[in-house]
Amino acid sequence: MTILVPALLLLLIGAAPAAAQIEQCRFIQLKPEREACYERQATALAAKRKPEPTFDPKPMESLQQMRRDDEEVYKSLHSICRGC
Repeated sequence: MTILVPALLLLLIGAAPAAAQIEQCRFIQLKPEREACYERQATALAAKRKPEPTFDPKPMESLQQMRRDDEEVYKSLHSICRGC
């Protein structure tokens, strides 16, 4: 319980500046500037939510290795069971 309270306070303090940044656009008087502010925020949020997909060749290699292993297992099972 003693660790939970400071962690919660830290989380609330860390979230406050993000909420304040979102709220500042509605106080801009000029419509084009206000809309530009909303656009900047939308692009920043989209960039945070969806990172760029990266291609890692290692999973493909491990997948191919798994398929080779599966083929060996199937061959050995077929030779044991004869029709299973």
